[in-house]
Amino acid sequence: MSAHTPNELADTFPEDAETLHLLKLTDPHFAHLAERHHEVNRAIHRIEIEAEAASDERLEALKRDRLHLLDEIAAMLENAPAV
Repeated sequence: MSAHTPNELADTFPEDAETLHLLKLTDPHFAHLAERHHEVNRAIHRIEIEAEAASDERLEALKRDRLHLLDEIAAMLENAPAV
């Protein structure tokens, strides 16, 4: 089993690492979105590596949640001041 969970925000937005960090520290809404993304992403990873059982419907719902979170995070990154 790999110790690395794929699709973390730093992997998805490598060019925005500094902005991600800054927004997590200064924007409570962004910090909440980032934490929620981390939770959803970890749940998907546990299901995909079969460490946790879940229905196909549950996995698909989690993936939809992750995509929605990524869309909102990407929009916030796009509108964030340059670091």
